Amino acid sequence: MKDENIRRLYEEVCNHYEESYRIILEPGRELSEEWIEYDTVAWEIEDKLKDLVNELKNNKELTFEEKILELYKFIGLNYIYDDNVLFFFKKDCSDPENVKYIAVDFYGRVIDNVWKENRAKHNRRVCYEFARFYAKAINELVEEGNTAEACMLGLNDNTHYIVGLTSDDYSLALDIDDFNKIKDLTRLKLGLTINGITILRDDSKKFTNLVNNYNQDKLEDLEECVKAKEILENGNAIQYLNKIIEILKPYNLDAQGFMEYMKAKLGSLDIDTDRVWKKVADIPEKTHVRCLAFDYDNKKYLLDTTEQTLNEINLEDLDKNIFILNPEENEYPYYGG
Repeated sequence: MKDENIRRLYEEVCNHYEESYRIILEPGRELSEEWIEYDTVAWEIEDKLKDLVNELKNNKELTFEEKILELYKFIGLNYIYDDNVLFFFKKDCSDPENVKYIAVDFYGRVIDNVWKENRAKHNRRVCYEFARFYAKAINELVEEGNTAEACMLGLNDNTHYIVGLTSDDYSLALDIDDFNKIKDLTRLKLGLTINGITILRDDSKKFTNLVNNYNQDKLEDLEECVKAKEILENGNAIQYLNKIIEILKPYNLDAQGFMEYMKAKLGSLDIDTDRVWKKVADIPEKTHVRCLAFDYDNKKYLLDTTEQTLNEINLEDLDKNIFILNPEENEYPYYGG
């Protein structure tokens, strides 16, 4: 572990991102800077990841960088994003020119043993959790003589956390669950290119070549969905969107993955969307998922992400016990995990 690499990583992050990040280290590391924070919980490798980490430790054929990519792929294929965390975000409209969302600490950031026990029952995770166990797993793979160290990079407003990795040879950011676009959590399940690994420095070209080689035989989008654009020649956006839904169904995407993919398609049509939250009670620990409502051709439509359907609706007719339009305007009690 080299303090100078951590310091250099921070400079590289500041130069690359417009947002303000700080570096979060695991408790026990001794480095004091105003832009460093020590996590409130010890980092642990989740049980479903331990076997792979042990297997990779004993693998003498894969490079360290290849092992990091194997972990990235495993996480993407075996976990889903828990968008329920966004249901609890609060909307700060005190400055109309700068409307912000405020993250809550109780959902994944400040946790206890009850939280961990509940999380072990399912595969839904949020960015704090992904970053912790991925960074811990990477550090477990560091052998003597390797100057690499993984840490967490956290936005100053706590709304997003990713993994930072630095060494003498390279620095990068690994973001598997960027909730502003189609996440690699979803792209990996669809067999598409990965876009969440940002190379900040790579004089050795180790990671640059690794990511390029992985992506070279992958597509940016599903071939069938690209072909489906032919439907738009007749101007029928609803028929096109229903075709996309039909194409996606064999992939069995989770509600969040389905939502973000469809939101991207709606965005490509310049159709604005509104969030409609849906309460889901038939899974461990009741949760809320995001559905999408939008206007088209003087009609209102609802994209139901749990049913994976698109229907014309009247928002006023939706069951208020199931669908919530503006959760950020209210206070909701915390539950379980």
